[in-house]
Amino acid sequence: MSNSSSHHLEYAIRTIGQLPGIGRKSALRIALFLLKNKSTVLPDLLEGLHGIRDGIRHCTKCHNLADGEICAICTDHTRQQNTICVVESERDVMAIEETGQYHGMYHVLGGVISPIEGIGPKDLHIDSLTERISTGGVDEIIMAISPTIEGESTIFYLSRLLKSWPVNVSIIARGVSFGGELEYADGLTLGRSIVARTQLVVTENA
Repeated sequence: MSNSSSHHLEYAIRTIGQLPGIGRKSALRIALFLLKNKSTVLPDLLEGLHGIRDGIRHCTKCHNLADGEICAICTDHTRQQNTICVVESERDVMAIEETGQYHGMYHVLGGVISPIEGIGPKDLHIDSLTERISTGGVDEIIMAISPTIEGESTIFYLSRLLKSWPVNVSIIARGVSFGGELEYADGLTLGRSIVARTQLVVTENA
């Protein structure tokens, strides 16, 4: 049952309440704040939301978020074109960029291999990664994937796959605790983990 005298307000509360971490009380506070500032804050918020809906897409090269066909990082020729940092999601790209310690390119897998959830290699952006490597000019692949069980399985799969190409495969130093999410690591720890990365060696019997 609605606790509001306005159906419009109640609808706004229900909609805002669908956001992660937002309960009804928080949604009510946000809705009333926007109502109070509907001539100042609300127009900018609506413009930003419309931009998310209509303007953001995925980069056709690295699968990061972009305003056009190719993202700003891929078109930045000042970055190191010979290094690709492989991550699970766009959030990981943002986390690494905030450290200021990495200046190469990225490749967003769109997840990790998880048989329990029915996610296999074909469900990830792995083919496009090998295509990028096949074109040449790539010397190093950095595995910056969260060190969970699924993440470790994905790293192992990719390292075996990439043995077919003449590229060095490295893994970020384990300053990020096992079972942790990369995006939640503090910037200093994550930055040091990238700088202190080590080469990943996979034996034939692994």
